Amino acid sequence: MDDKCGMGDFPPGTDLAAHPNDAFFKAVFSEPEQARAFFRKHLPPAIVALADWPSLAVLPTSFVKSSLQQVHSDLLFSVRIGDRETLLYLLFEHQSTVDPTMPLRLLGYIAEILTTQFKTHGLPLPPVLPFVLHQGPDQWHVSTKFEDLFDLQDDLAQSLQRFLPKFDYALLDLSKYDPALEENHPELRIILNLMKLARAQELLRFFAWLAETFTDPMPESLLGRLILYALHSDSKLDAQEIYRSLKDNPELKQKAMSVAEKLKAEGRIEGHAEGRIEGISQGLWIGKIQLLEEFLGQEQSSSEFLKNRSPEELETLHLSLHQAYEARFKNR
Repeated sequence: MDDKCGMGDFPPGTDLAAHPNDAFFKAVFSEPEQARAFFRKHLPPAIVALADWPSLAVLPTSFVKSSLQQVHSDLLFSVRIGDRETLLYLLFEHQSTVDPTMPLRLLGYIAEILTTQFKTHGLPLPPVLPFVLHQGPDQWHVSTKFEDLFDLQDDLAQSLQRFLPKFDYALLDLSKYDPALEENHPELRIILNLMKLARAQELLRFFAWLAETFTDPMPESLLGRLILYALHSDSKLDAQEIYRSLKDNPELKQKAMSVAEKLKAEGRIEGHAEGRIEGISQGLWIGKIQLLEEFLGQEQSSSEFLKNRSPEELETLHLSLHQAYEARFKNR
């Protein structure tokens, strides 16, 4: 990857402290080179073979509410497939529970995308290919097909199916991700394995793995992002622990120390002050509460209202909503 970015740069408007997963996802996959590598590896081979990958571009739009960035984020891409523009919609899912209503949510996002396209460009509409990147701790065990949201009796299914929306979404479940399968894309391999192990709170294991497996020169921009994301994902982690985990790769350890010192000089990593940790914790509760309210069809509490609640009140509210969610969806 060309090292054009600043030290550990993240996209404008992303709050790394409050939304580390969202910020890291957008930082790495907004780069066309990483997005191309990702889609070429994980989309069906027939689509990969037909796409004009140099034409891939990220579109400056989002269809996820900012208040829900704690649990999912999105990016929209345009690429030529044959003689048609096609849109690739990448939804990053990092909530703690698997969502059986994902096809319904995607239908809403796709409808918004196509409505925007129609208002801007008219007909014909471009195909939209939805892709879900799941970072949650649980394995994705629900269907990826919209039609499976319905429970139709056999004698009705054939007559009704043609009136129902029909689509599937592509899925990469990081809980099942094996970095050895990504050997032709070393930087994408690093990014996805970090996202996997960050969710499992095994960041020191990630850096030990990095020291053992990565021998190529590491761009400072990428290394800066790895360190910043790790430190903001785990408030108990510090730079010294990262250095120690890199002991088997002295060259990478020395570079990481240099990068961290530059980040400290820029004021990007200054320890883990209590106020910042409390803010991250509060932001996590608020995002989870608002997401559950959205899933349950309830009026969404304002961020301002929730910020004035104590951590205990937020936890109690979340527990109540989570129980309602489990009762409605878990056993379907």
